[in-house]
Amino acid sequence: MPDDLPLDGMIGNSPLMKEVYRLTRKAARSSATVLLNGETGTGKELIARAIHDLSPHSTGPYVRINCGALSESLLESELFGHVKGAFTSANENRTGRFEAAHGGTIFLDEINSMSYKLQVKLLRVLQEHEFERVGDSKTIRVDCRIVAATNRDLLDLVDDQQFREDLYYRLNVIPIGLPPLRERVEDIQLLADHFLKKYTSENKTTMLSLNNEAVQLLLSYTWPGNVRELENYIERAIVLGSGTVLSAELLPLHVQGLKPIRSVKRKDNSIESLTAELVSRNLLEAGSEAENLYERTISIVEKELILQVLRMCHGTQTRTATKLGINRNTLHKKIEDFSLQSEAR
Repeated sequence: MPDDLPLDGMIGNSPLMKEVYRLTRKAARSSATVLLNGETGTGKELIARAIHDLSPHSTGPYVRINCGALSESLLESELFGHVKGAFTSANENRTGRFEAAHGGTIFLDEINSMSYKLQVKLLRVLQEHEFERVGDSKTIRVDCRIVAATNRDLLDLVDDQQFREDLYYRLNVIPIGLPPLRERVEDIQLLADHFLKKYTSENKTTMLSLNNEAVQLLLSYTWPGNVRELENYIERAIVLGSGTVLSAELLPLHVQGLKPIRSVKRKDNSIESLTAELVSRNLLEAGSEAENLYERTISIVEKELILQVLRMCHGTQTRTATKLGINRNTLHKKIEDFSLQSEAR
C-alpha cells in the first residue's frame, strides 16, 4: 500500500495531506517521539491515534491527556499518579497516565500549556523512562511511545523562556505539521460531502448535495476553526434545513459574507465618527477629499489592526495571519504595502 493514501478517518487528497499521511506511516513504524504541530481543528488527535494503530505498540493501551485542561497540580497527579496522603484529597494511591500507557502510546495534547516544573519531569521520562509518583520516593520505569501536540510555535515559546529548549529537541524527533484547511482548498468539497453524508444519515434527512453557491462560499471562507468548524456548519445546516439541497442561506452569515468582522464597540459607529477619531489621533488629515474618505479610512484601520495583532503575536507572521483569518501570503503583502516590516519576523 502506498504511504500517501488517506489514513482511516481522514479525508483529503491534497499534496499537503498526502505528505502528512506519508510521514505518519513512516513515523509509526518506529518508536521515536513525534511532535504534531497544527492549528485547532486540523486533526492532530486523528494522526496521534493513527500512529498508535500502525505502530508496534498497537496492541498496548492508547492514553490521551489534554495538558491545557488541568491546573499544574492536577496535571502532575494525572500524568505521574500519587500515593495516599500526598495532598489533602489524596485518599488512596492512584496510577498515573504514564503507568497506564506502559507498553502502548501516550498522547500529550496542548503540550505548550505544560508548566516549566512539569516540563522537567517530562524531560526525565523521555531521557530515562522513569519517574516517581507525587508524594513517593519509589522510582517507576515505563516503556511507552510519546506523541505530543501543540497549536503554538514551540520555538517562539523557547525564545520567550516559557518552554525548555532541551525538552523541545527531545520531543521534536519526528515533527509532523498539519496544514490549516485554508491551505488545502482542494479538500474542502470532499470534506463537506463526507460530513453531508454522515449527518444526513444520523438525522435521517433527505439532504443529498450542496448547491454551487454554497460550495463557492465554502471554498472562499478562511476557516479559522479548520475541519472542526466546517463539520459543525454542515451539521447545523442539515439540522436547520429542509429539502434535498444544502443552499447558501443555511450557512452562517459570516460565511456568506453578510456579517462584518467584530470590531471595537463605540457609541457612534458612523463613518463620520470613525473619521473624526482618526483625525484626532493624527492618523488622517482633516478636510480629506470625500470621494477618497472611505477607502483611506478603511486602509488606516486595516493597518492599525495588523500592527496591533503583529505586536500581540510578537511579530510572528503565521500566528498573526491565523488570528486575522487571512492567508499568510496576503498578510506578507499587506506588511509590505503598509511598511510594517520592522514589526514582523
